[in-house]
Order: sequence, then C-alpha cells, then structure tokens
Amino acid sequence: MTIAAKIIKTEILSDNWYTLRKITYEFLQKDGTVQTQTREAYDRGNGATILLYNKEQKTVILTRQFRLPSFVNGNESGMLIETCAGLLDKDNAEDCIKRETEEETGYKISDVRKIFEAYMSPGSVTEILYFFVAEYAAFMKVNEGGGIEHEQEDIEVLELPFDKAVQMIDTGEIKDGKTIMLLQYAKLNDLLS
Repeated sequence: MTIAAKIIKTEILSDNWYTLRKITYEFLQKDGTVQTQTREAYDRGNGATILLYNKEQKTVILTRQFRLPSFVNGNESGMLIETCAGLLDKDNAEDCIKRETEEETGYKISDVRKIFEAYMSPGSVTEILYFFVAEYAAFMKVNEGGGIEHEQEDIEVLELPFDKAVQMIDTGEIKDGKTIMLLQYAKLNDLLS
C-alpha cells in the first residue's frame, strides 16, 4: 500500500498530562493531487482492557469510577461502568492487563486471551487498545482492588450477572465503548455458555 501522507511540521501544544501535538502534513488525494492539512493528535500511549467472566456463575466483573471528560460532556454524576483497563506504560499488553486487573479488581489472573485490537477515537487520539478476555473464580481474589491511591484512583468493583450487564447497554447504564464491545463479543461468541 502506498503511503498517502508526509508529515511536514509537528508542534507540541501541551505536554502536561499527555502530549497534544499540532501536525501539518501533505496528503495524497484520490484524484492524485496533494493537499496540505493540519490536525491535532493527542498521544496518551496505548492501552489494554479485559472482560473478566465466570462461566459457572454467569457473571462478569466490571468497575465504576469517575471520568471527568464524561462529566464535562453531560454525564451528570461523571461515573462510568467499565471493563478493567489501563495504559501499557512500558509493559507489553498482556503484562499490563494482568497488573491492571489485580490493581483495579483485586483478582490475580494468569490466563488471558487477546481477542482483537482497535483504535478507539482515531480522528484525534493516537491510542490503540488491546482487548482481552479471561475467566475468573473466587479463589483468584487476592485483595479488594479499587485502584492505586497514589494515582488517585477510587474504583468500585462490580460483579454482575452477564445478562444484566448486557441489558445495561440498552438502558444506558453502560455507555463506555470498550465495555460495550467486550460485552457484545462475549454474547456473540457464547463465552458464558
């Protein structure tokens, strides 16, 4: 495949929490003409997410936490129900999701299965997210979870019947994209059967 873009100039607009860049580039149009465009791209690193499920109990583990961007954009409480997730930092995706699972949910898992990867907001964010699933059982619970205090995390761990979690998409109680994708994957692939 021919590369249709060439970066001309990059400016850092913000490097406070993550990096926001203004990028000027040339883009080869379908008709063969070259157009100069400017866009902003937010680089927060790549991440991983996981759906923990228990076939025997027909349950899933989700989390609930405050998400400022959702609050700013009309979510009255700012709270979102989500699958466990985190940034890779310097880990590979599998090590990251195992670490995040223990920190956020309190479950120490060893067998995870990567099911796909996806760009979640490619119009403005560089992040690619690695999606995993794993079975959990009560004996895997090694602590209460809830996140890391020095990272200012205050995460509630939820164990829900799978059917109820899927229904919460329809009721609007679950609005997080990665969570919807993983719950739908589980349903389409009969993970809990």
